[in-house]
Amino acid sequence: MLASIRRRHIWLAVLTLTVVSCLALGAWRVAYVRGLGEVERQVQDRLTVNLRSVESEIERFRYLPGVIGEDERILAMLEGPSRAAVEAANQYLQTVRAMSGADELYVLDLAGDTLAASNWNEPGSFVGHNYAFRPYFSDAMLTGSGRFYAVGVTTGKPGYFLSSRINRGNRAIGVVVAKVDMGPLALTWAAAGEMSAIADREGVIFLSGDPRWTYRPLQELDPGTVMRLEEQRRYDGIDIAAASPLAPTAGSNASSLFIGEDERHLLARRAVEPDGWQLLSALPLEPVEREARLIGGLAALVAVLGLGAWLLFNQRAQITRFKLDQNAVLEERVAERTKALAHEVETRRRAEAELRATQENLIHAAKLAALGRMSAAIVHEVSQPLSALDNTLAAADLHAQRNAPGEVRRLLEGGRSLLRRMQRTIKHLRSFSSRRDPGPPEPVQLAGVLDAAMDILTPQARDAGVMVTAVSEPGLPAVAGNAMRLEQVFINLVLNAIEATAAAGNSAVTLIARTEGGGVIVDIADTGTGIPDTVRERLFEPFFTTKKSGESLGLGLSISRTLLEEFGGSLRFEPGADGGTLARVALPLYQPSAVPKPLVSA
Repeated sequence: MLASIRRRHIWLAVLTLTVVSCLALGAWRVAYVRGLGEVERQVQDRLTVNLRSVESEIERFRYLPGVIGEDERILAMLEGPSRAAVEAANQYLQTVRAMSGADELYVLDLAGDTLAASNWNEPGSFVGHNYAFRPYFSDAMLTGSGRFYAVGVTTGKPGYFLSSRINRGNRAIGVVVAKVDMGPLALTWAAAGEMSAIADREGVIFLSGDPRWTYRPLQELDPGTVMRLEEQRRYDGIDIAAASPLAPTAGSNASSLFIGEDERHLLARRAVEPDGWQLLSALPLEPVEREARLIGGLAALVAVLGLGAWLLFNQRAQITRFKLDQNAVLEERVAERTKALAHEVETRRRAEAELRATQENLIHAAKLAALGRMSAAIVHEVSQPLSALDNTLAAADLHAQRNAPGEVRRLLEGGRSLLRRMQRTIKHLRSFSSRRDPGPPEPVQLAGVLDAAMDILTPQARDAGVMVTAVSEPGLPAVAGNAMRLEQVFINLVLNAIEATAAAGNSAVTLIARTEGGGVIVDIADTGTGIPDTVRERLFEPFFTTKKSGESLGLGLSISRTLLEEFGGSLRFEPGADGGTLARVALPLYQPSAVPKPLVSA
């Protein structure tokens, strides 16, 4: 009997010890896995942020070599490297470096010799050094551009080298190189206490927030890789082969464990293209392990104290477990819905951006269409002064041969007047057709806008035999809008009036600007045949036109009304008092602290 009780006690003790051990081990395992998952999420979030920072740091300088290669001072130096040309190129590179924030800028000839550099007058100047052994030079000569991270063989300072080949016609004449200092990224990581770094495609860390990581390979390097690094002098003066690997057993997975100098870490990596770099970030696992051990110990204690009451609380545990499962399901559904909403917001944002871009393209197309309708008159407006200028210069030459300086001066002044006339016409046309971005509403002097529009329309009106009379009330206040876009509106409206008047065989178009009802009203009256009722209903429909196919896009009136409504204005048409059509434009006065509201014209 006693032996049976003893055996029962022994089995009970073994069962209790087994249950307690299993509970403690299970609690430790759950806490460790959950903590590990949280650490992995944190390190992946950090990688995402750091990847954007690295890409932003590189992209803001990527254009620089190509832009520098287009400068005439650089081209002149490469074509004939005289002392004056080299000095001009040095000064230019020094100025661009100060304005762009690049670390250094320099120009190589086809042999890889440095002809000019932004540090030409500083210690460690690149001038006179040959960098043909650098991959960024050979890549630029072969493909047109190159990129390479290395320790500078001249200055000993590491940097990211961006290169671009310079061509003159169909032949290469040199290479422009921009050196970018990525050290501020490492300083930022160090200040934030982050164990973040960047490794090259061979696995050598060249930039890190932890100085102990810098210039160490992730895994042991093979002899071929070491030889290639030495040939490229990528890490000149640094014995990479002798450096101990940071994570020799970490493998190449996205996330892996490795043992650092004093503790275990979770290391995650992300590819940085097109350089083949690896962006690294690590977090220590000691807090997770400490918390897991603490939870395991607490679980063992709770198991010992609560084993006898397990049956009593079994039902409550099941209810609690059910609630936890429901919460997990609810969180998953919330996460899915949040993701769907984010996708919907992004889709709507892209659609709005595409709509704005399409609207800007249509506005620009309407400008070009208006210029096309006026092309013959514009050509006449420019060609007539050119012919007169040719005759004037010929006459000036004859008077110069006759030693008549007075006549020569008079004729030259007349020639300059003709040139100014052509320049004024071309300036109006160029400013009218080029600018697209309207910007926020600004104060606009309407008289200047109307004068600019009339300068462009005068040749068209003259060729059509139409007299355009423009009258502005003295002292018109500034209206809210954009000068270029208002000019486009009035060119479209007056051009329509000129064409309608000419088609009817008449010759009078009147434009009157006045203040009325807290705004400015501009009436454009033609003496054409008027607008039929059937056409009036579709007047503002996009792509609707009564002209022959190819003569108009049918966008002018639709876009004009849209432009006016953007600044709180309005456009309407009504029959003229003496026949024809009256186009009435209402514009709000400029109020610096108020949003323009649409006006209703009288």
